Amino acid sequence: MRTTNQHLPEIIAAIDLGSNSFHMIVARLEATGTISIIDRLRENVRLGGGLDENGIINESAQNRALECLEKFSQRIRELPQSAVRIAGTNTLRIAENAQAFVDKAENILSHPIEIIAGREEARLIYLGVAHGLAAKKGNRLVVDIGGGSTELIIGQGMTALRRESLYTGCVSTSKRFFNDGIITEKTLNTAITEASLILFPQAADFKTRQWDETIGCSGTIKAIANIVHDEGWCLNGISYSALKKLRDALIKAKHIDKLTLKGLSDSRKPVIAGGLCVLLAIFKILAIKQMQISEQSMREGLLYDLVGRITHHDVRDATVESAMTRWGVDDKQAQRVTHTAEKLYLSTCKQWGIAAEQITPLLKWAAMLHEIGLQVSHNNYHKHGAYILQNADMQGFSRQEQALLAALVLSHRSKFRTSAFKQLMTPFIKTGKQMCVLLRIAVLLHRGRTDLPLPEININVQDKNINLCFPKNWLDENRMTLADLIKEINHLDNAGYKLRFE
Repeated sequence: MRTTNQHLPEIIAAIDLGSNSFHMIVARLEATGTISIIDRLRENVRLGGGLDENGIINESAQNRALECLEKFSQRIRELPQSAVRIAGTNTLRIAENAQAFVDKAENILSHPIEIIAGREEARLIYLGVAHGLAAKKGNRLVVDIGGGSTELIIGQGMTALRRESLYTGCVSTSKRFFNDGIITEKTLNTAITEASLILFPQAADFKTRQWDETIGCSGTIKAIANIVHDEGWCLNGISYSALKKLRDALIKAKHIDKLTLKGLSDSRKPVIAGGLCVLLAIFKILAIKQMQISEQSMREGLLYDLVGRITHHDVRDATVESAMTRWGVDDKQAQRVTHTAEKLYLSTCKQWGIAAEQITPLLKWAAMLHEIGLQVSHNNYHKHGAYILQNADMQGFSRQEQALLAALVLSHRSKFRTSAFKQLMTPFIKTGKQMCVLLRIAVLLHRGRTDLPLPEININVQDKNINLCFPKNWLDENRMTLADLIKEINHLDNAGYKLRFE
């Protein structure tokens, strides 16, 4: 793969694994950091429609999805991992067999799949939309109705100020209320009421923030905008009166198969009723009169976020700094441990074969945040820290990345909990445990919390054998560190690692 003089990948790609449709966008990355879209692919797979009452994605839906990914893979298989981001949304957040599906999909794509939380999805949606709009003063409300979730964001410029993700979407609503294809006024009203109840707890907070324009994006809203335009009900975006006319047209048709609306594609028919009900509820609850349409959404947001990572403007760095401030982390101690952990990593990465550029920054962030739980309690602070990192709203991080951070912080001291790593995605399991060994050693070496520099420490690793070599007499002069290292031998031995030092 040819790269620019700045060692940027020439081609980058993003894939959005939505509950209704899968989208891929491919772009050329210029030396200036700007992107030029060169290809877009979309396929309606209705993955969320294959979820049964037990939360299992059925075989038919999985096959549709995997066949789509076979096509997508032809464009990205040869791209380096640093040039591709693939994100799964609501269906893969809630499905019981999500990991089994992800394993199959990753095997096809030859790239890792991130499962992102709802608010992270909202952030990426806003990022994509904001890049496609002219700069304006004032706030904007961005709405995205997906297959299984709906995202609402208030932002200003490029910054999302308030993000929310709600468990209602065009696929889930259509499946629940219109699965037999029959449309009645009573069923429509019931579906609208149900969506309104989900939206209602967020309404007051959103309204108090106010906004100057409302922007809708993605499949459901764009499909409705096409219909109301082609039918002549609204020639500029979507109005509330146009939505009511569309509602009346659905009631008149009585069945999905009998819909003959201009601008309505066959692939959108099965989920149009559910999507309309959610959008009507949003207009009503938030008192929206008019909505403009954005051609950009989460997939573009993924691309712009990827460019930030490539050009060293990673939002995750800011997220970690913010978390340290919020939770009162001792910055000096965090820097000491991080510096040593990174030195240990540089000495061992080749010996251990750790080359995953998407994984290694997580060691740095875990070192920065390893004491985040101290503000909760000094007793078992590592457990509190792990809980925070597992469940916090951390912008830029996928769920799998937060799970790895949590596992590292949970096991950075005392017992090495190998069970926490077994639950991680496959690429994180072995590497995660190796990173944890390095983090434990770094924390141990800085127990004294002083600015006195450490001596040159040589580390050699082979499989699960770790050898540390200290300068002559240094351990005799630092008896507390020696005592800690003796204890560490037992902790690591229980995890299957053999620590030796001299």
